[in-house]
Amino acid sequence: MSSMAFSSVFSAPLHTLSQANKLNFTPNSVYPVTGSIVSSIKTNFGSSKSAFFQHGFSLPSSNLSGFLLKSSSFSTISARAATEKSIYDFTVKDIDRNDVSLSKFKGKILLIVNVASKCGLTTSNYKELSHIYEKYKTQGFEILAFPCNQFGGQEPGSNPEIKQFACTRFKAEFPIFDKVDVNGPNTAPVYQFLKSNAGGLLGDLIKWNFEKFLVDKNGKVVQRYPPTTSPFQIEKDIQKLLAA
Repeated sequence: MSSMAFSSVFSAPLHTLSQANKLNFTPNSVYPVTGSIVSSIKTNFGSSKSAFFQHGFSLPSSNLSGFLLKSSSFSTISARAATEKSIYDFTVKDIDRNDVSLSKFKGKILLIVNVASKCGLTTSNYKELSHIYEKYKTQGFEILAFPCNQFGGQEPGSNPEIKQFACTRFKAEFPIFDKVDVNGPNTAPVYQFLKSNAGGLLGDLIKWNFEKFLVDKNGKVVQRYPPTTSPFQIEKDIQKLLAA
């Protein structure tokens, strides 16, 4: 771990779209499913400052022992989640707190995204997600949206408030689920599975609102996209899977 190329690691959370752009994301970059470090992310740790992550990680560049200790729990989570065969093995709660088996989406292409109502990325993502859903929903495509309040406290509302916001302001028709944790000790099992099957940085942490996972017709994760990759930039990948 000590030899990891930490020049590829985030040093600060994203607060707005303009700040996100400062992290030098390549717009069409993705997180490969192999779990390797994303070379297109070029932010460096400072020589004396710690990198703060939303989930309490403090990574002094001179001492990684704390990170190694805290990350062990994520290894356990990933190992357990990896035993699951597909996304269809999970049951989640929808925005109205009803149980939903994800097996109901068998045979469909899924785009799974953690959403927030007060993020700098909110308006563009919701508009594009709604547009893509309307375009492909009759062709075997679904968007599964999971509200999460772990990034800057930008999804603070109740489930009814989240539902009203998404469905009234953006006319979202795709399924929206119960608010969940996507990182940390209370990570939702479905996100344990997603992260264990599509590698990311530092224990596969979700980096910010609107990170996206593309799932094929067999319930397997085939691609992972950083928060600043817009839904429109994923459209070609969706088309390829629908045609497969």
